[in-house]
Amino acid sequence: MSRSRAPQISTSAMIAAQESAVQPVHAGFTDSLAGDSASAAALARMTREAHEIRNAEAARLLDRAIRAIQKADFAKGEKLALKALEYDDKLGLAWHAMAIAREKIGDFANSMRCYEAALKLLPSQNAVASDLGRLALRMDMPEIAAKLFIHHLEMRPDDLEGINNLASALRDLNRNAEAIEILRPAIQEHPEVPLLWNTLGTVMCSMGDARTAITFLDETVRLEPAYGKGYHNRAYARLDLGDVEGALADGDLAIACTTAPEELATMRFGRATVLLALGRVEEGWKAYEARFSNDLLDAPRFTIDAPRWKPGQALAGKHLMICAEQGLGDEVMFSNLLPDVVEALGPDGKLSLAVERRLIPLFERSFPQADITAHRTVSFEGRVYRGAPFIEDWSGIDLWAPMGALLETFRPSIASFPKRPSFLDADPDRVEHWRRMLEDAPKGPKVGVLWKSLKLDGERARQFSPFLLWRPVFETPGVTFVNIQYGDCSEEIAMAREEFGIDIWQPPGIDLKQDLDDVAALCCAMDLVVGFSNATINLAGACGAPIWMLGGAAAWPRLGQSDFYPWYPQARCFITPDYNDWNPTMQEVGAALREHFPVA
Repeated sequence: MSRSRAPQISTSAMIAAQESAVQPVHAGFTDSLAGDSASAAALARMTREAHEIRNAEAARLLDRAIRAIQKADFAKGEKLALKALEYDDKLGLAWHAMAIAREKIGDFANSMRCYEAALKLLPSQNAVASDLGRLALRMDMPEIAAKLFIHHLEMRPDDLEGINNLASALRDLNRNAEAIEILRPAIQEHPEVPLLWNTLGTVMCSMGDARTAITFLDETVRLEPAYGKGYHNRAYARLDLGDVEGALADGDLAIACTTAPEELATMRFGRATVLLALGRVEEGWKAYEARFSNDLLDAPRFTIDAPRWKPGQALAGKHLMICAEQGLGDEVMFSNLLPDVVEALGPDGKLSLAVERRLIPLFERSFPQADITAHRTVSFEGRVYRGAPFIEDWSGIDLWAPMGALLETFRPSIASFPKRPSFLDADPDRVEHWRRMLEDAPKGPKVGVLWKSLKLDGERARQFSPFLLWRPVFETPGVTFVNIQYGDCSEEIAMAREEFGIDIWQPPGIDLKQDLDDVAALCCAMDLVVGFSNATINLAGACGAPIWMLGGAAAWPRLGQSDFYPWYPQARCFITPDYNDWNPTMQEVGAALREHFPVA
């Protein structure tokens, strides 16, 4: 590789990217990143470089800053590095030390600014590029991270940590073939390194090949029996194949082998979803509290000025404020419990509810006795904050709760899920509007289809069938397929026409991403909605539309059930035993559709 200057990366752009990419807390792989900006070797190198600084006072302060960081006194290290910069604000090593201190404190946005300054000033940039790349990947910026790791490898092409980290970034960008090509020669030359096998295992899992992933992760823990990440990632590969008990055993091994707080928090949250996938519902909801651990980078901090409700506290006669949480689909799904909450509050109680702004009309209609407002989620200095800023008067609110916290009380078992046909009310006038509009579509039953999520990163993409495998569904005779998939679908619509010879009917005058109240009405006007679990199919199910849901062998929202979906009793589930081959599942859906809508 030829040497080059570091890529010019705008800190403001990095922070803005983080602000626009706020995501729900995610249970999945632990990151397979290697290296630590505050490792003994890294700090020893910085100490040697500090001794070469000509300004004696700046060198002394910087040496003390590095020693403070060595002792994990990061606040002191930051202050001393800042004092060193007062002597020379072009001292790249001081910017690097301050970046490390701020990263360890958790001030990621300012850490990025300091790394950027160091990247511009230091003649030897590979260590800074590597540190900043790791931080960018932790903050879900894989494209930026990949550029930084490439720059690092241009200066140190044989560095195994850099090779591993670049492969991790490429995996998160769905560039799995490139990740494998980078890892293969490194593993051939260094087959004794468990880190590389672990990352290769996560790449294979991202490709949907869980069986091969398990082989590589077996090698990971054979080489290092106390490698917690290897057990955790093998647990997720087992889940892909429906081995939930095996996943729980591996998850417990991972926790036993791990001490790093952020990794432990990820593993404990992951264990909660495995318990739910096993059908150990009440135990799973108790463990689900792990999603709010302060050690989770993407865990929301709620900015709500009221006492938090705890399971066991009486609700009758109280004014309870509930803040919806996680992703849009989860907000809708968890709302299954709201009718029970209203009943528990009783005639003298009151409900205030903060939901995603696009859901407000639907929730206002569904819960007319409640005050509905929008929550707001922002990212600040690398942390996620959620609040209800449009509630002006909190004086009358007795208690508040994140919506999921109520599940332990109101949905502690499968039997506690009601068989009610719906719990959200689509606009009846708009349902009728769409029924009339659908009369303009080709004749036959109207089946709404959706096939992807807008966020298809390296881990989530495998959970959706390739569009080409929809052929046996789309070839069902006599059925008119209606597009209810939000986002840019032009490529798939064209492919359906060219490959399958069908025109997916486009509903006019609706924004399928923004007009969620109208989307709910459109779904209720359908004869059937078929697709993967995303926000739209959750809206359809919550409003009582007939839905067929496609999913993996151990998707946790099924709560251990295979023949029905507890949240939406009218749902039919089609389960793929192996993400590596969606074809049998799509064949099954096609056959079921022909049986459901026989040609007269």
